[in-house]
Amino acid sequence: MNVSVVLFTADLRLHDHPPLRAAGDGPREVVPLFVRDRSVDRAGFAAANRLAFLADCLRELDAGLRERGGRLVVRSGDVVDQVCRVAAEADADEVHLAADVSAYAHRREQRLRLALEAQGRRLHVHDTVTTAVAPGAVAPAASDHFAVFTPYFRQWSDRHLRDTLHAPPAVRVPDGIGSEELPARGGLSGVSEGLPRGGEQEGRKRLSAWLRDGVAAYEDRHDDLAGDATSRLSPHLHFGTLSPVELVNRARRTGGPGAEAFVRQLAWRDFHRQVLAARPGVATADYRTKHDRWRSERTAREDVEAWKEGRTGYPVIDAAMRQLRHEGWMHNRARLLTASFLTKTLYVDWRIGARHFLDLLVDGDVANNQLNWQWVAGTGTDTRPNRVLNPTAQARRHDPDGAYVRRWVPELAGLTGPSVHEPWKLQGLDRAAVDYPDPIIELSDGLARFRRARGGE
Repeated sequence: MNVSVVLFTADLRLHDHPPLRAAGDGPREVVPLFVRDRSVDRAGFAAANRLAFLADCLRELDAGLRERGGRLVVRSGDVVDQVCRVAAEADADEVHLAADVSAYAHRREQRLRLALEAQGRRLHVHDTVTTAVAPGAVAPAASDHFAVFTPYFRQWSDRHLRDTLHAPPAVRVPDGIGSEELPARGGLSGVSEGLPRGGEQEGRKRLSAWLRDGVAAYEDRHDDLAGDATSRLSPHLHFGTLSPVELVNRARRTGGPGAEAFVRQLAWRDFHRQVLAARPGVATADYRTKHDRWRSERTAREDVEAWKEGRTGYPVIDAAMRQLRHEGWMHNRARLLTASFLTKTLYVDWRIGARHFLDLLVDGDVANNQLNWQWVAGTGTDTRPNRVLNPTAQARRHDPDGAYVRRWVPELAGLTGPSVHEPWKLQGLDRAAVDYPDPIIELSDGLARFRRARGGE
Protein backbone atom coordinates (compact mmCIF):
# COMPACT_ATOMS: atom_id res chain seq x y z
CA MET A 1 0.00 0.00 0.00
CA ASN A 2 1.36 3.42 -1.03
CA VAL A 3 -1.65 5.57 -0.23
CA SER A 4 -2.17 8.00 2.67
CA VAL A 5 -5.32 9.72 3.88
CA VAL A 6 -5.08 13.28 5.21
CA LEU A 7 -8.02 14.17 7.45
CA PHE A 8 -8.54 17.93 7.33
CA THR A 9 -10.22 19.43 10.39
CA ALA A 10 -9.34 22.97 11.52
CA ASP A 11 -6.45 23.22 9.04
CA LEU A 12 -8.13 24.01 5.71
CA ARG A 13 -5.08 25.11 3.74
CA LEU A 14 -2.28 23.90 1.48
CA HIS A 15 0.52 26.20 2.66
CA ASP A 16 2.46 25.13 5.76
CA HIS A 17 0.52 21.91 6.23
CA PRO A 18 2.74 19.24 7.85
CA PRO A 19 0.22 16.36 7.57
CA LEU A 20 -0.23 16.91 3.83
CA ARG A 21 3.51 17.21 3.22
CA ALA A 22 4.26 14.08 5.25
CA ALA A 23 1.48 12.09 3.58
CA GLY A 24 2.70 12.94 0.08
CA ASP A 25 6.40 12.20 0.62
CA GLY A 26 7.90 10.04 -2.09
CA PRO A 27 5.67 8.38 -4.71
CA ARG A 28 2.64 8.09 -2.41
CA GLU A 29 -0.88 8.94 -3.46
CA VAL A 30 -2.99 11.00 -1.06
CA VAL A 31 -6.69 11.20 -0.30
CA PRO A 32 -7.44 14.70 1.08
CA LEU A 33 -10.55 14.10 3.18
CA PHE A 34 -12.98 16.33 5.04
CA VAL A 35 -15.80 14.76 7.04
CA ARG A 36 -18.89 16.80 7.82
CA ASP A 37 -19.17 15.61 11.39
CA ARG A 38 -22.78 15.03 12.43
CA SER A 39 -21.82 15.05 16.11
CA VAL A 40 -20.97 18.74 15.69
CA ASP A 41 -24.53 19.34 14.57
CA ARG A 42 -25.95 17.33 17.46
CA ALA A 43 -23.83 19.26 19.96
CA GLY A 44 -25.22 22.56 18.67
CA PHE A 45 -21.95 23.89 17.27
CA ALA A 46 -23.03 24.08 13.63
CA ALA A 47 -23.64 27.84 13.70
CA ALA A 48 -24.79 29.39 10.43
CA ASN A 49 -21.91 31.87 10.22
CA ARG A 50 -19.28 29.19 10.66
CA LEU A 51 -21.02 26.88 8.20
CA ALA A 52 -21.00 29.63 5.59
CA PHE A 53 -17.34 30.44 6.16
CA LEU A 54 -16.54 26.71 6.15
CA ALA A 55 -18.22 26.30 2.76
CA ASP A 56 -15.96 29.02 1.33
CA CYS A 57 -12.90 27.35 2.85
CA LEU A 58 -13.72 23.90 1.47
CA ARG A 59 -14.36 25.24 -2.01
CA GLU A 60 -11.03 27.07 -2.04
CA LEU A 61 -9.23 24.02 -0.66
CA ASP A 62 -10.72 21.88 -3.41
CA ALA A 63 -9.77 24.45 -6.05
CA GLY A 64 -6.18 24.58 -4.77
CA LEU A 65 -5.94 20.78 -4.82
CA ARG A 66 -7.31 20.65 -8.36
CA GLU A 67 -4.67 23.13 -9.50
CA ARG A 68 -2.15 20.54 -8.28
CA GLY A 69 -3.83 17.58 -9.92
CA GLY A 70 -5.86 16.49 -6.90
CA ARG A 71 -9.27 17.11 -5.36
CA LEU A 72 -10.99 17.20 -1.98
CA VAL A 73 -13.08 14.23 -0.90
CA VAL A 74 -16.06 15.21 1.28
CA ARG A 75 -18.08 12.74 3.32
CA SER A 76 -20.72 13.09 6.04
CA GLY A 77 -21.37 11.10 9.20
CA ASP A 78 -19.30 9.80 12.08
CA VAL A 79 -15.69 10.85 11.55
CA VAL A 80 -14.12 7.56 12.60
CA ASP A 81 -16.48 5.49 10.47
CA GLN A 82 -15.94 7.65 7.41
CA VAL A 83 -12.15 7.78 7.73
CA CYS A 84 -11.95 4.01 8.08
CA ARG A 85 -14.27 3.56 5.12
CA VAL A 86 -12.23 5.88 2.88
CA ALA A 87 -8.97 4.27 4.01
CA ALA A 88 -10.36 0.88 3.05
CA GLU A 89 -11.62 2.12 -0.31
CA ALA A 90 -8.22 3.62 -1.11
CA ASP A 91 -6.27 0.68 0.38
CA ALA A 92 -4.37 3.27 2.45
CA ASP A 93 -1.92 2.18 5.10
CA GLU A 94 -1.79 5.43 7.08
CA VAL A 95 -3.87 8.43 8.06
CA HIS A 96 -2.46 11.86 8.93
CA LEU A 97 -4.22 14.31 11.27
CA ALA A 98 -3.44 17.63 12.96
CA ALA A 99 -3.36 17.54 16.76
CA ASP A 100 -6.13 19.43 18.54
CA VAL A 101 -6.85 20.25 22.17
CA SER A 102 -10.54 19.86 23.01
CA ALA A 103 -11.98 16.91 24.88
CA TYR A 104 -13.87 15.95 21.75
CA ALA A 105 -10.67 16.08 19.67
CA HIS A 106 -8.91 13.80 22.16
CA ARG A 107 -11.77 11.29 22.03
CA ARG A 108 -11.81 11.44 18.24
CA GLU A 109 -8.09 10.76 18.07
CA GLN A 110 -8.29 7.81 20.47
CA ARG A 111 -11.24 6.24 18.66
CA LEU A 112 -9.61 6.75 15.30
CA ARG A 113 -6.30 5.23 16.39
CA LEU A 114 -7.97 2.09 17.75
CA ALA A 115 -10.22 1.67 14.72
CA LEU A 116 -7.34 2.06 12.28
CA GLU A 117 -5.11 -0.31 14.24
CA ALA A 118 -7.85 -2.92 14.04
CA GLN A 119 -7.62 -2.57 10.26
CA GLY A 120 -3.83 -2.76 10.24
CA ARG A 121 -3.38 0.94 9.51
CA ARG A 122 -1.43 3.67 11.33
CA LEU A 123 -2.50 7.09 12.59
CA HIS A 124 0.05 9.92 12.52
CA VAL A 125 -0.84 13.00 14.59
CA HIS A 126 1.08 16.20 13.82
CA ASP A 127 1.76 19.02 16.28
CA THR A 128 2.15 22.73 15.43
CA VAL A 129 -0.48 22.69 12.70
CA THR A 130 -3.15 24.65 14.58
CA THR A 131 -0.76 26.19 17.14
CA ALA A 132 2.65 27.82 16.85
CA VAL A 133 3.95 25.92 19.89
CA ALA A 134 2.50 22.54 20.84
CA PRO A 135 0.37 22.63 24.03
CA GLY A 136 2.72 20.42 26.07
CA ALA A 137 5.98 21.83 24.72
CA VAL A 138 6.40 24.36 27.54
CA ALA A 139 5.32 23.72 31.12
CA PRO A 140 6.40 24.78 34.61
CA ALA A 141 8.35 22.36 36.76
CA ALA A 142 5.48 21.58 39.12
CA SER A 143 2.53 21.40 36.71
CA ASP A 144 1.42 20.15 33.33
CA HIS A 145 0.50 23.64 32.12
CA PHE A 146 0.93 27.33 32.83
CA ALA A 147 -1.94 29.02 34.66
CA VAL A 148 -0.57 32.56 34.20
CA PHE A 149 0.22 34.05 30.81
CA THR A 150 3.39 36.07 31.48
CA PRO A 151 5.69 33.18 32.51
CA TYR A 152 4.15 31.09 29.73
CA PHE A 153 4.94 33.82 27.20
CA ARG A 154 8.56 34.00 28.32
CA GLN A 155 9.11 30.31 27.65
CA TRP A 156 6.92 30.35 24.53
CA SER A 157 9.06 33.17 23.10
CA ASP A 158 12.24 31.16 23.64
CA ARG A 159 10.96 28.17 21.66
CA HIS A 160 12.42 27.67 18.19
CA LEU A 161 9.58 27.36 15.70
CA ARG A 162 9.77 24.92 12.83
CA ASP A 163 10.31 26.33 9.35
CA THR A 164 7.27 27.28 7.31
CA LEU A 165 6.48 24.69 4.64
CA HIS A 166 5.63 25.48 1.04
CA ALA A 167 2.41 24.19 -0.47
CA PRO A 168 2.98 20.90 -2.29
CA PRO A 169 3.51 21.35 -6.04
CA ALA A 170 1.38 18.29 -6.86
CA VAL A 171 -1.13 16.05 -5.11
CA ARG A 172 -1.93 12.66 -6.63
CA VAL A 173 -5.31 11.26 -5.59
CA PRO A 174 -6.15 7.61 -6.35
CA ASP A 175 -9.05 6.95 -8.70
CA GLY A 176 -12.40 5.67 -7.59
CA ILE A 177 -12.83 7.50 -4.27
CA GLY A 178 -16.30 8.98 -4.24
CA SER A 179 -17.17 12.36 -2.77
CA GLU A 180 -20.26 14.30 -1.85
CA GLU A 181 -20.88 17.71 -3.36
CA LEU A 182 -19.04 20.59 -1.79
CA PRO A 183 -21.24 22.69 0.52
CA ALA A 184 -22.12 26.24 -0.49
CA ARG A 185 -23.33 29.35 1.30
CA GLY A 186 -26.53 29.38 -0.73
CA GLY A 187 -29.49 28.01 1.16
CA LEU A 188 -28.07 28.66 4.62
CA SER A 189 -30.38 30.72 6.81
CA GLY A 190 -29.33 32.95 9.68
CA VAL A 191 -26.03 34.06 8.15
CA SER A 192 -24.91 37.51 9.28
CA GLU A 193 -25.28 40.12 6.57
CA GLY A 194 -21.72 41.39 6.91
CA LEU A 195 -20.01 38.00 7.28
CA PRO A 196 -16.58 38.03 5.58
CA ARG A 197 -15.59 35.61 2.84
CA GLY A 198 -13.58 32.53 3.87
CA GLY A 199 -10.85 30.53 2.21
CA GLU A 200 -7.07 30.29 2.06
CA GLN A 201 -6.61 32.82 -0.75
CA GLU A 202 -8.67 35.39 1.11
CA GLY A 203 -6.72 34.72 4.31
CA ARG A 204 -3.35 35.04 2.61
CA LYS A 205 -4.34 38.29 0.91
CA ARG A 206 -5.55 39.69 4.22
CA LEU A 207 -2.35 38.59 5.97
CA SER A 208 -0.10 40.23 3.37
CA ALA A 209 -2.10 43.46 3.52
CA TRP A 210 -1.99 43.41 7.32
CA LEU A 211 1.78 42.97 7.49
CA ARG A 212 2.25 45.64 4.84
CA ASP A 213 -0.20 48.30 6.00
CA GLY A 214 -1.57 47.52 9.47
CA VAL A 215 0.74 45.76 11.88
CA ALA A 216 3.14 48.68 12.37
CA ALA A 217 0.42 50.64 14.19
CA TYR A 218 -1.01 47.67 16.05
CA GLU A 219 0.60 48.34 19.43
CA ASP A 220 -0.82 51.86 19.55
CA ARG A 221 -4.20 51.25 17.89
CA HIS A 222 -5.34 47.72 18.76
CA ASP A 223 -7.89 49.04 21.29
CA ASP A 224 -9.25 51.75 18.97
CA LEU A 225 -12.85 50.66 18.51
CA ALA A 226 -13.73 53.01 15.68
CA GLY A 227 -10.36 52.63 13.96
CA ASP A 228 -10.89 48.91 13.39
CA ALA A 229 -7.11 48.49 13.51
CA THR A 230 -6.90 44.80 14.38
CA SER A 231 -5.91 42.12 11.87
CA ARG A 232 -9.32 40.41 11.57
CA LEU A 233 -7.40 37.19 10.94
CA SER A 234 -9.10 35.25 13.75
CA PRO A 235 -11.63 33.47 11.46
CA HIS A 236 -8.76 32.26 9.30
CA LEU A 237 -6.87 31.02 12.33
CA HIS A 238 -9.99 29.26 13.59
CA PHE A 239 -10.52 27.38 10.32
CA GLY A 240 -6.82 26.96 9.70
CA THR A 241 -6.71 28.71 6.34
CA LEU A 242 -3.69 30.45 7.83
CA SER A 243 -0.92 28.76 9.81
CA PRO A 244 -0.04 30.22 13.23
CA VAL A 245 3.58 29.16 12.66
CA GLU A 246 3.68 31.15 9.43
CA LEU A 247 2.02 34.15 11.08
CA VAL A 248 4.59 34.25 13.89
CA ASN A 249 7.51 33.74 11.50
CA ARG A 250 6.35 36.45 9.09
CA ALA A 251 5.49 38.92 11.85
CA ARG A 252 8.90 38.46 13.44
CA ARG A 253 10.56 39.06 10.08
CA THR A 254 8.50 42.24 9.71
CA GLY A 255 9.66 43.37 13.14
CA GLY A 256 8.84 46.44 15.21
CA PRO A 257 6.67 47.08 18.29
CA GLY A 258 3.44 46.44 16.39
CA ALA A 259 4.59 43.07 15.16
CA GLU A 260 5.79 42.15 18.64
CA ALA A 261 2.37 43.05 20.09
CA PHE A 262 0.70 40.96 17.38
CA VAL A 263 2.91 37.96 18.15
CA ARG A 264 1.95 38.33 21.80
CA GLN A 265 -1.70 37.92 20.84
CA LEU A 266 -0.85 34.76 18.91
CA ALA A 267 0.86 33.51 22.06
CA TRP A 268 -2.36 34.17 24.02
CA ARG A 269 -4.11 31.87 21.55
CA ASP A 270 -1.58 29.10 22.24
CA PHE A 271 -1.81 29.81 25.98
CA HIS A 272 -5.54 29.12 26.00
CA ARG A 273 -5.01 25.94 24.03
CA GLN A 274 -2.47 24.58 26.49
CA VAL A 275 -4.89 25.30 29.34
CA LEU A 276 -7.73 23.51 27.56
CA ALA A 277 -5.48 20.58 26.61
CA ALA A 278 -4.55 20.08 30.26
CA ARG A 279 -8.00 20.87 31.71
CA PRO A 280 -10.64 19.98 29.09
CA GLY A 281 -13.41 20.44 31.63
CA VAL A 282 -12.97 24.22 31.61
CA ALA A 283 -15.05 24.32 28.44
CA THR A 284 -18.08 24.18 30.73
CA ALA A 285 -16.80 24.45 34.32
CA ASP A 286 -14.95 27.16 36.24
CA TYR A 287 -11.18 26.93 36.00
CA ARG A 288 -10.92 28.59 39.42
CA THR A 289 -14.26 28.67 41.09
CA LYS A 290 -15.35 31.70 43.08
CA HIS A 291 -18.49 29.87 44.21
CA ASP A 292 -20.58 32.40 42.35
CA ARG A 293 -24.33 32.32 42.65
CA TRP A 294 -24.82 33.50 39.09
CA ARG A 295 -28.19 34.67 37.86
CA SER A 296 -29.53 32.11 35.38
CA GLU A 297 -31.00 32.83 31.95
CA ARG A 298 -34.44 32.24 33.44
CA THR A 299 -34.07 34.57 36.41
CA ALA A 300 -32.31 37.27 34.37
CA ARG A 301 -34.32 36.75 31.17
CA GLU A 302 -35.10 40.42 30.43
CA ASP A 303 -31.54 41.56 31.10
CA VAL A 304 -30.06 38.77 28.98
CA GLU A 305 -32.38 39.54 26.08
CA ALA A 306 -31.54 43.25 26.28
CA TRP A 307 -27.84 42.38 26.22
CA LYS A 308 -28.20 40.03 23.25
CA GLU A 309 -30.29 42.49 21.27
CA GLY A 310 -28.11 45.52 21.94
CA ARG A 311 -30.60 47.58 23.93
CA THR A 312 -29.03 47.78 27.40
CA GLY A 313 -28.96 51.57 27.37
CA TYR A 314 -25.15 51.59 27.42
CA PRO A 315 -24.19 52.65 23.88
CA VAL A 316 -20.79 50.97 23.62
CA ILE A 317 -22.25 47.65 24.81
CA ASP A 318 -25.16 47.89 22.40
CA ALA A 319 -22.88 48.88 19.51
CA ALA A 320 -20.71 45.82 20.11
CA MET A 321 -23.62 43.41 20.33
CA ARG A 322 -25.08 44.78 17.11
CA GLN A 323 -21.71 44.47 15.38
CA LEU A 324 -21.64 40.82 16.46
CA ARG A 325 -25.05 40.13 14.97
CA HIS A 326 -24.28 41.97 11.70
CA GLU A 327 -20.75 40.70 11.05
CA GLY A 328 -20.44 37.49 13.03
CA TRP A 329 -17.38 39.13 14.54
CA MET A 330 -16.60 41.64 17.26
CA HIS A 331 -13.63 43.86 18.10
CA ASN A 332 -11.51 42.32 20.87
CA ARG A 333 -11.88 45.29 23.23
CA ALA A 334 -15.62 45.16 22.69
CA ARG A 335 -15.62 41.46 23.58
CA LEU A 336 -14.04 42.29 26.91
CA LEU A 337 -16.54 45.07 27.61
CA THR A 338 -19.66 43.08 26.71
CA ALA A 339 -18.47 40.06 28.69
CA SER A 340 -17.65 42.15 31.75
CA PHE A 341 -21.04 43.86 31.54
CA LEU A 342 -22.92 40.56 31.41
CA THR A 343 -20.97 38.72 34.10
CA LYS A 344 -20.08 41.46 36.54
CA THR A 345 -22.54 44.30 36.05
CA LEU A 346 -25.56 42.06 35.39
CA TYR A 347 -24.06 39.11 37.34
CA VAL A 348 -25.19 36.54 34.76
CA ASP A 349 -23.49 33.17 34.35
CA TRP A 350 -20.56 33.41 31.91
CA ARG A 351 -21.71 30.25 30.12
CA ILE A 352 -24.81 32.09 28.87
CA GLY A 353 -22.66 34.73 27.21
CA ALA A 354 -20.17 32.20 25.88
CA ARG A 355 -22.99 30.21 24.29
CA HIS A 356 -24.42 33.31 22.59
CA PHE A 357 -21.00 34.20 21.22
CA LEU A 358 -20.55 30.67 19.86
CA ASP A 359 -23.95 30.95 18.18
CA LEU A 360 -22.77 33.95 16.15
CA LEU A 361 -18.98 34.25 16.04
CA VAL A 362 -17.37 33.07 12.83
CA ASP A 363 -14.14 32.61 14.81
CA GLY A 364 -15.88 30.99 17.78
CA ASP A 365 -13.90 28.08 19.19
CA VAL A 366 -13.92 26.41 22.56
CA ALA A 367 -10.42 27.39 23.73
CA ASN A 368 -10.43 31.10 22.95
CA ASN A 369 -14.10 31.76 23.54
CA GLN A 370 -14.63 29.88 26.78
CA LEU A 371 -11.32 30.83 28.39
CA ASN A 372 -11.62 34.49 27.44
CA TRP A 373 -15.10 34.50 28.97
CA GLN A 374 -13.71 32.88 32.11
CA TRP A 375 -10.86 35.41 32.21
CA VAL A 376 -13.38 38.26 32.19
CA ALA A 377 -15.74 36.54 34.62
CA GLY A 378 -12.91 36.09 37.10
CA THR A 379 -13.16 32.31 37.12
CA GLY A 380 -10.26 31.77 34.73
CA THR A 381 -6.60 32.76 34.56
CA ASP A 382 -6.91 36.49 35.30
CA THR A 383 -4.71 37.40 38.26
CA ARG A 384 -7.23 40.14 39.17
CA PRO A 385 -10.47 38.14 39.13
CA ASN A 386 -12.59 40.89 40.64
CA ARG A 387 -11.78 43.64 38.16
CA VAL A 388 -14.86 45.26 36.61
CA LEU A 389 -14.69 47.21 33.34
CA ASN A 390 -16.78 50.37 33.45
CA PRO A 391 -18.40 50.59 30.00
CA THR A 392 -18.77 54.37 30.04
CA ALA A 393 -15.18 55.01 31.09
CA GLN A 394 -13.95 52.43 28.59
CA ALA A 395 -16.02 54.00 25.82
CA ARG A 396 -14.56 57.44 26.50
CA ARG A 397 -11.07 55.95 26.39
CA HIS A 398 -11.37 53.68 23.35
CA ASP A 399 -14.07 55.50 21.36
CA PRO A 400 -13.46 59.10 22.43
CA ASP A 401 -15.41 60.75 19.61
CA GLY A 402 -18.19 58.17 19.63
CA ALA A 403 -17.64 57.09 16.02
CA TYR A 404 -17.93 53.38 16.85
CA VAL A 405 -21.19 53.92 18.72
CA ARG A 406 -22.72 56.05 15.99
CA ARG A 407 -21.74 53.43 13.36
CA TRP A 408 -23.70 50.67 15.09
CA VAL A 409 -26.38 52.55 17.05
CA PRO A 410 -27.97 54.84 14.44
CA GLU A 411 -30.52 56.11 16.98
CA LEU A 412 -27.65 58.09 18.49
CA ALA A 413 -26.08 59.30 15.24
CA GLY A 414 -27.33 62.82 15.81
CA LEU A 415 -25.51 63.24 19.11
CA THR A 416 -22.17 65.00 18.88
CA GLY A 417 -18.86 64.17 20.52
CA PRO A 418 -18.50 62.07 23.67
CA SER A 419 -22.03 62.90 24.84
CA VAL A 420 -23.11 59.94 22.71
CA HIS A 421 -21.83 57.64 25.45
CA GLU A 422 -24.30 58.94 28.08
CA PRO A 423 -27.57 59.79 26.31
CA TRP A 424 -29.53 59.32 29.53
CA LYS A 425 -28.05 62.61 30.75
CA LEU A 426 -29.87 64.57 28.05
CA GLN A 427 -32.65 66.78 29.37
CA GLY A 428 -36.24 67.46 28.38
CA LEU A 429 -37.00 67.57 24.67
CA ASP A 430 -33.46 66.58 23.75
CA ARG A 431 -33.88 63.28 25.61
CA ALA A 432 -37.39 62.75 24.27
CA ALA A 433 -36.12 63.14 20.72
CA VAL A 434 -33.75 60.17 21.07
CA ASP A 435 -35.45 56.79 20.64
CA TYR A 436 -33.03 54.86 22.81
CA PRO A 437 -33.63 53.13 26.17
CA ASP A 438 -32.40 54.24 29.56
CA PRO A 439 -29.78 52.00 31.19
CA ILE A 440 -31.21 48.70 32.41
CA ILE A 441 -29.11 49.01 35.57
CA GLU A 442 -27.09 51.65 37.37
CA LEU A 443 -23.41 50.75 37.21
CA SER A 444 -23.02 51.39 40.92
CA ASP A 445 -25.86 48.96 41.70
CA GLY A 446 -24.31 46.27 39.53
CA LEU A 447 -20.90 46.77 41.14
CA ALA A 448 -22.37 46.57 44.65
CA ARG A 449 -24.22 43.35 43.83
CA PHE A 450 -21.08 41.79 42.34
CA ARG A 451 -18.99 42.68 45.36
CA ARG A 452 -21.58 41.24 47.72
CA ALA A 453 -21.69 38.05 45.67
CA ARG A 454 -17.92 37.72 45.78
CA GLY A 455 -17.92 37.95 49.54
CA GLY A 456 -17.38 41.68 49.85
CA GLU A 457 -14.08 41.64 48.00
